[in-house]
Amino acid sequence: MFQKYKNVETVKPGGLDLKDKLVGIQRVTKVTKGGRAFGFSAIVVVGDENGVVGHGLGKSKEVATAIAKAIEDGKKNLIRIPLNNGTLPHEQKGKFGGARVYIQPASHGTGVIAGGAVRSVLEAVGVHDVLSKSQGSSNPHNVVKATFDALLQLRDAKTIASQRGVSLEKVFKG
Repeated sequence: MFQKYKNVETVKPGGLDLKDKLVGIQRVTKVTKGGRAFGFSAIVVVGDENGVVGHGLGKSKEVATAIAKAIEDGKKNLIRIPLNNGTLPHEQKGKFGGARVYIQPASHGTGVIAGGAVRSVLEAVGVHDVLSKSQGSSNPHNVVKATFDALLQLRDAKTIASQRGVSLEKVFKG
């Protein structure tokens, strides 16, 4: 699922205190010869609020079953995001489908300035101070995936230093 990203660290759900946040439920209809068949799809974000997060989609005829399936799917796709004292290491843009998301680190005490699906993802990751802007599509499925696109592109200073083969001081001082 995350093959196009270089530094993705997948995490096993065992031993983690995971909390789930429901992003959205949609009622879907399938028109058949006998009438309409209603179903539900749920998108859920699962995280430990300490840098580990995943998202999942569940579909079922009942709402509760769809949510349970989404939580299980989210636990299968857990990844670790680099954090820097409750905020992000640097600003980043993410894109998926028609949704575009911009996230930017903020100073301590700012809070999570984000709306809807972006807020759910950032709170599940454990980011406490961040500024964000969601543009384009407001479809929660695409907004969640665009936010993950931005988060997966984040790199901390240690990773950059090891990739470049230089010391940590040289990364900051040039």
